[in-house]
Amino acid sequence: MTVPKALTITGSDSGGGAGIQADLKTFSAFRVFGTSVVTALTAQNSVGVHGVHELPPAFVRAQHDAVLSDIGADAVKIGMLSSAPIIGAVAEGLAAPPHGPVVLDPVMIAKSGDPLLRPDARQALASLMLPIALVVTPNLHEAATLAGMPVTTEKEMEEAARRILTLGARTVLVKGGHLKDSATDILWDGTRFTRFPGPRIESTATHGTGCTFSSAIAAGLALGRDLADAIREAKAYVTAAIRGGFQAGHGVGALRHFVERW
Repeated sequence: MTVPKALTITGSDSGGGAGIQADLKTFSAFRVFGTSVVTALTAQNSVGVHGVHELPPAFVRAQHDAVLSDIGADAVKIGMLSSAPIIGAVAEGLAAPPHGPVVLDPVMIAKSGDPLLRPDARQALASLMLPIALVVTPNLHEAATLAGMPVTTEKEMEEAARRILTLGARTVLVKGGHLKDSATDILWDGTRFTRFPGPRIESTATHGTGCTFSSAIAAGLALGRDLADAIREAKAYVTAAIRGGFQAGHGVGALRHFVERW
């Protein structure tokens, strides 16, 4: 029996709603075996991030080499990288052993508004990580930062996607979860735009949606889906997980990652 495998490279969320914890839940929900490289530990809950402890870049690389040299990965999801040295270690590691397609979620700010990427690491993220990824999945704020422009409408999402592609990305999926009247995501491959419409759900259960969405895309790719189908399936999964969400703490609600099970 062959089991698809996916690797997540990101930070740990002690609150369980985002980061490594969300990614591994998502992989399991798609029946994909998940492995992980932890880049940073966060003291975090549903209210906010109370502390960040970055792991040494050499140890990040050691985790990476240990996983890929033995288990491999049919797809890779990258999330919180925190610092330029960690970005460099991850980029060097992914340039060496063979692995499947990479989904890059350019994590910069937590749902609570707390920073998760140092300002001086943004250039390293753009120059070293974008060229590695099959697709980069910024939300409106991240797209605005990468593109150097405000992004609040679908037209601005398109222009931001064009600009981000010129930075070295192969395809760009700008997520519209923060749009005022819809939740349409827009994919730009350098030739055409593809829209992935979705309803706007009035819910506070949104902690970890970006992590979960990008991990679901990676799981779909690990299962052999093409990119567009992986995105559609991931969007349907996240929508269901938000609808089934619940209040785990006193702040932002949690997704129900195993919505079909409990």
